[in-house]
Amino acid sequence: MKGQQAVTQVVAALIWENGRFLACQRPAHKARGLLWEFVGGKVEPGESKEQALVRECREELGVTVAVGPVFLELTHAYPDLTVHLTLFHARIVEGRPQKLEHNDLRFLTPEESANYAFCPADSAILQALREGSGREAWA
Repeated sequence: MKGQQAVTQVVAALIWENGRFLACQRPAHKARGLLWEFVGGKVEPGESKEQALVRECREELGVTVAVGPVFLELTHAYPDLTVHLTLFHARIVEGRPQKLEHNDLRFLTPEESANYAFCPADSAILQALREGSGREAWA
């Protein structure tokens, strides 16, 4: 299939604390450097999406999360790859988020997120959050 890229399965976590969600700033040296995103990453072969999310949160933030229901799924084509993103509700059950891989971490309200440059794939998610869906922390 010339011109078509394989779709990369990616997972991310919607983690709430006191009415704010966790946003992570990508490292400068990576693709889409210094843009903001939800914590997560690629699903490895043999992993479920939930297992991948637990692993990514441990690797990137040093926390253990409990994975809840899916908040939103979407497919986005970047110039260099096409991702199928599954965003799960999640909560931290152990640890405090640390900058192990990211340039910065912030808890933002959906309204504040408008002032941050997020990865393009996240625009539909941010729109849904600003419209009020998904605001309640999953318990």
